[in-house]
Amino acid sequence: MKLIGGDQIMKSVTIQLETLTCPSCMQKIEGALKGLGGIDKETVKVLFNSSKVKLDFDEDKVSIGEIESAINKLGYDVIKSRIK
Repeated sequence: MKLIGGDQIMKSVTIQLETLTCPSCMQKIEGALKGLGGIDKETVKVLFNSSKVKLDFDEDKVSIGEIESAINKLGYDVIKSRIK
């Protein structure tokens, strides 16, 4: 959790996905997440080798459920999410 611009609190999440099979998967997921409001676009990282997504988000603007749903809509299964 980190403070941005005074009182805005960002939470960090690591999302474990099913195995990613191609580099274009990373770009699709990254693009979809950066399009959501409440996500710190600078922190979005899709890790191909470990099939994980890491990012910071503002819980007041977007829920972990909405983030997972955006990934699911692309056809990728979320195995688990861990919020810090």
